[in-house]
Amino acid sequence: MSSLSLFRADAPLRRYLAIQHAVSASLTLALAVCVLAFAPVVHAQSSEWPARGPITLVVPFPAGSSPDIMARTLAEPLARSLGQSIIIDNRPGAGGNIGTRQVARAAPDGYTLVYTINGPLITAPTLYKATLGYDPFTDLRPVSLVATSPNVLTVPADSPATTVAGFVNQARRHNGAWNYGSVGAGSSAHLAMEMFKQQANIDLMHIPYSGFPQVITAIIAGDVQAGFMVPAIAMPQVRAGKVRALAITSLKPSEALPGIETMAQQGYPGFESISLNAILAPKDTPTVIIEQLNREIARALQDETVRKLMMSQYFTPAPSSPEGLTRIMRDEKKRWDWVIDALKLSLD
Repeated sequence: MSSLSLFRADAPLRRYLAIQHAVSASLTLALAVCVLAFAPVVHAQSSEWPARGPITLVVPFPAGSSPDIMARTLAEPLARSLGQSIIIDNRPGAGGNIGTRQVARAAPDGYTLVYTINGPLITAPTLYKATLGYDPFTDLRPVSLVATSPNVLTVPADSPATTVAGFVNQARRHNGAWNYGSVGAGSSAHLAMEMFKQQANIDLMHIPYSGFPQVITAIIAGDVQAGFMVPAIAMPQVRAGKVRALAITSLKPSEALPGIETMAQQGYPGFESISLNAILAPKDTPTVIIEQLNREIARALQDETVRKLMMSQYFTPAPSSPEGLTRIMRDEKKRWDWVIDALKLSLD
């Protein structure tokens, strides 16, 4: 066989090796490009949030409830500023714990958030130590406080008590025969009255009801002598002359409830029982998303229409930093853990 014949026979092999070398070089270059591009792409996905929609805002309470009304009030201007639709997803059950737990386990991509209140954030970890299924301090990432509202110490319209001091005197005179209504053991209405009992050194019997409408009905009828009520339920009956408001439970007078003195102003300094509304995200949600959400929530709460709607529900807009919300949660937990421990109360 001639040398030329040998060259021609080896040519296909040389072409094959050349092609393989070119493919290998191309793959290596492509891989290098992908590696270099990966970090910027991840950052862009976070910094460009929300690039898609909708955003789901889980409200772990029924439609028409106070948290639901407040969440919908905020959702409209927030959706406009973010440029994406916001879906309100009502997931009631277990005092708000079920929906809050769902968000604690959701993907941390900024597209699932929770709008919730004190119970699932503050008292639930102590009341449901064995069964809660999430830790609000480690499984959720605070975004912002949204609004606050005090409760109202409410008595029948014909009650002999016209002030907090008068109520305490009457309760002592009846020596345990007076009672109060709440929406169940571990509720804010229950814990607030138990804290009041401890500070005032009075004895009242606890009567639980299924909801605040039932409690206010019992107060109107005189079946119970008092209750710490949410303003949305109490105030229409106060204005109708069917019940009397003795005090509110904020440290300072409330702009949403003018003319009603605080418990602190009537001899109980430091007495505070505030309804908190807040937005949180799953724990690993990127900081850039948390910060953008926080800015847009604060901006939405400056809207005069939003403010008026919230005030009509007796809530005062109160945006905070994420760190500020964390401090509030920890301070509130210390306050109510003391009351729960004194009662030896567990709901597991």
